[in-house]
Amino acid sequence: MARKRPPVVHGLVLLDKPAGMTSHDAVYALRKHLGEKRIGHAGTLDPDATGLLVVGVGNGTRLIRFLGDMDKTYSCEFVFGTETDTLDDSGVVTATYDMSAPHIDEVRRIIAEKFVGDILQVPPMVSALKVDGVRLHELARQGIEVEREARPIVVHSFTVESTDDPMVIRANVRCGSGTYIRVLGADLGRALGGGAHMRTLRRHTTGSYSLDEASTLEEPVLLPVNALVRHMPLHVLDDAGIDDVLFGRTRVAWDGDGPWAVTNEQGDLVAVFELWRERIAKPTVVFGGR
Repeated sequence: MARKRPPVVHGLVLLDKPAGMTSHDAVYALRKHLGEKRIGHAGTLDPDATGLLVVGVGNGTRLIRFLGDMDKTYSCEFVFGTETDTLDDSGVVTATYDMSAPHIDEVRRIIAEKFVGDILQVPPMVSALKVDGVRLHELARQGIEVEREARPIVVHSFTVESTDDPMVIRANVRCGSGTYIRVLGADLGRALGGGAHMRTLRRHTTGSYSLDEASTLEEPVLLPVNALVRHMPLHVLDDAGIDDVLFGRTRVAWDGDGPWAVTNEQGDLVAVFELWRERIAKPTVVFGGR
């Protein structure tokens, strides 16, 4: 049996994903462009959504799991008076409401009361979450709707402003992982006595990563692997410390709860340590080398 070719291209791509393609489509295009099969992303974007997609390449894919819980910021528009089966403008209209144009001050009051802080949110049917091993969007395509439990999420900020259309408001949201912006819009519409759906969703940041740093599919910029751990406390080890890492030895944890990135004295990423037991850190991702 032929052995798999090890990855040879490593790093991070901060991609400005265009509309009209899935996150998987974007990864496939990068595989062809970079000549590297081992590529993965953090934080799926819907096909119609645009903006920041954080992509690990080669050995960078081993670090993607440390990016999953990062806060994200989005902009979008909410259209009041109609609901769709997908909660955004890609779906079929399922309900219309004879509701007056929402007053922006009333919208802000409702948001402050119900949609900021630690709240509960029911995931949409059109999502990648699984129920009994089946993704919700697969059930939705079969016309099946199942009960979903509300999940805790956090919304750090939720600001809105008027547009030229009195039935449309523009929103900016900073939220924790697992938040569905289209559900926020649909719930806001109901709280105002009618319904709403979302359009023009764009992700601007994931953690410390920003669209200002992003490149395009036509000209992707490969950043070094170290860019994937820039949010972690960094520690430099000498040769003896590196040997301990390569043998998988634990050590007394540094300050904080981790994870911690470790480099050699030349600045090459050697490993990531995580808290294993009380004040004991263990190398869980090891790249090796001096």
